[in-house]
Amino acid sequence: MAQPHRPNGADSGARSTATATATAARGSGLLRLGSLPVAATALTATVAVYMTLVAFGNITDFGTNQQFVQHVLSMDTTFKDPDLMWRAVESPALQNAAYVAIIVWETLTALVLLAATWFWITGLRREAYDRARAASTVGLVMVLLLFGLGFLAIGGEWFAMWQSSDWNGLDAAARNIALAAFTLLVVHLPGARRTAAERI
Repeated sequence: MAQPHRPNGADSGARSTATATATAARGSGLLRLGSLPVAATALTATVAVYMTLVAFGNITDFGTNQQFVQHVLSMDTTFKDPDLMWRAVESPALQNAAYVAIIVWETLTALVLLAATWFWITGLRREAYDRARAASTVGLVMVLLLFGLGFLAIGGEWFAMWQSSDWNGLDAAARNIALAAFTLLVVHLPGARRTAAERI
């Protein structure tokens, strides 16, 4: 028995409805707390707020961490090994310049991560993650450079901060590196990397 012919317009309408339904279902799934894009958003926002507070604290309470930088650079609480002390920076002008450079870097990092958080939030409904992921990557790498290169490598090893019991920021730096690295990993997991081509 011949099947009734369905008009092409009906086929097209059915496909459009099915596509819209699938898209809506997929979009609502994105907003579930357990989805990777939401996790990437939350983690990026966490690092962004943290870096904002760090920069704000250093700006409004300039003197506290200024002392930290001065003691680390002058190496006055290390073992004072003669083979290492030639590395010490004792000029107050250079010490303050280094501290200001750190604050500027922290501020720029916070701004990049705040922008990345906004890109994640606005991209959730559109499934547009490329810009958010790129901005997050830049900001998180800036965090890793600050605390990895700046504190662990330069402060910890070059200026022998590990020898100081009074002015030692290695534990805090390691925590910050762990948070930024974990966030970077989540941001680049396959489930948080949907591209424009994949949405078509």
